[in-house]
Amino acid sequence: MQLFVLPYPVIDPVAIEFGPVSVRWYGLAYMAGILLGWLYGRYLVSRPALWGGKPPMTVGQADDFLLWITLGIVVGGRLGFVLFYEPSFFWQNPAEIPAVWNGGMAFHGGLLGVVIAVAVFSWVKKINPLSLGDVASAATPFGLFFGRVANFINSEVVGRPTDVPWAMVFPGVDSLPRHPSQLYEAALEGIVLFIILRIATHYFKALTRPGTVFGLFLIFYGIFRSVVEEFAREPHPGHPLDVGILTPGMAYSIPMVLIGAWLIWRARRKPALAA
Repeated sequence: MQLFVLPYPVIDPVAIEFGPVSVRWYGLAYMAGILLGWLYGRYLVSRPALWGGKPPMTVGQADDFLLWITLGIVVGGRLGFVLFYEPSFFWQNPAEIPAVWNGGMAFHGGLLGVVIAVAVFSWVKKINPLSLGDVASAATPFGLFFGRVANFINSEVVGRPTDVPWAMVFPGVDSLPRHPSQLYEAALEGIVLFIILRIATHYFKALTRPGTVFGLFLIFYGIFRSVVEEFAREPHPGHPLDVGILTPGMAYSIPMVLIGAWLIWRARRKPALAA
């Protein structure tokens, strides 16, 4: 019997209002993640020691990439949610597709959007796409952290019912105490993943082998997402990939782990940039 639960800190999803114009925490979270990720990417590109010599791109090119990656995240994330999770709803309500301020972004769709942005920008600017992908991957945990915090504020993608002492009752869901799985993901996909990639770039010189950081990102994100989906996060109701222990998030993450392992294997077979 559940005797105690932590009170859910009800936060107005609207952060600031200017007359008819409202700014939501969801939008601010994405803005913070993108801007901090951009600044961190600029930092990585400006450190030749991390690359074993001259970086394969300039700080100016990193600045130019900001718009491309923003479009990849927003457009890919929204279309991913529409196609991967709620296609029937949006087929019947197409006017709701642009309403990103109401929530509803899929990481795996955003990832595909960023991969396309990386591929096209690298081709246009004559940059090694794996090196650009490494920088983007190293900077992504900022966005993941703030995005999961925004999920928590919006009381969305909630956890499974539980009797752990830190369970919460999420408003607008039901009266059951649930895992605050959004905070688990913020910690794992944001903080822990950033630390892992930071160690790889600064202590193991992973940027000297293009594709390594991207591979590590794919592997550890896939593992963290799958663990939370299995033990803490409520599966997406009615989704055809919600079968047995499998959830949609796990189904979309398993290929990430395999591709990440292949990228690292491939990178180890190539000479380092310093060579």
